[in-house]
Amino acid sequence: MIRRCTPQDFDRIHTIINDGASAYKGIIPGDLWTEPYMSVNQLQHEIGEGVIFWGYEDSGHLSGVMGIQDVRDVTLIRHAYVLSTTQKRGMGAQLLSHLRKLTHRPVLIGTWADATWAIRFYEKHGFQIVSATDKDHLLKKYWSIPDRQVETSVVLADAVWRQLNQEFSAAP
Repeated sequence: MIRRCTPQDFDRIHTIINDGASAYKGIIPGDLWTEPYMSVNQLQHEIGEGVIFWGYEDSGHLSGVMGIQDVRDVTLIRHAYVLSTTQKRGMGAQLLSHLRKLTHRPVLIGTWADATWAIRFYEKHGFQIVSATDKDHLLKKYWSIPDRQVETSVVLADAVWRQLNQEFSAAP
């Protein structure tokens, strides 16, 4: 079952993010990796900035989370994680599908450039990597991340964004 997360889910969201993010250890550049991947303060900050978390509940337990955030004229998909013990069961796909139905805005997703499995997942669901020039512009416009993270990330855009931005050129 997919449901909007409540303040009572905060600790579980934090646990899921950090457990799911373990897949990125060794993929994220060492100078950007932290333990834990996301601190309690960082999660509180993200929620305070407008990230709304939705969760996949499996047998009464929250097993996956994905955030949605409206920024200016787009919707960002943020912090998509599933517990490592419950991955590859379609939870992420169901969460993504649900969140996409919640907006009519163009949807953008940022992820690590070396996280090829994450990129393939989003491509399988209709997103395309934008060009490096577009990526740099979009990350600076819609995200608040360090320049080093901009260098090591990609942005994927949905068909709505691509249609509205005719100058869009998919990455090679």
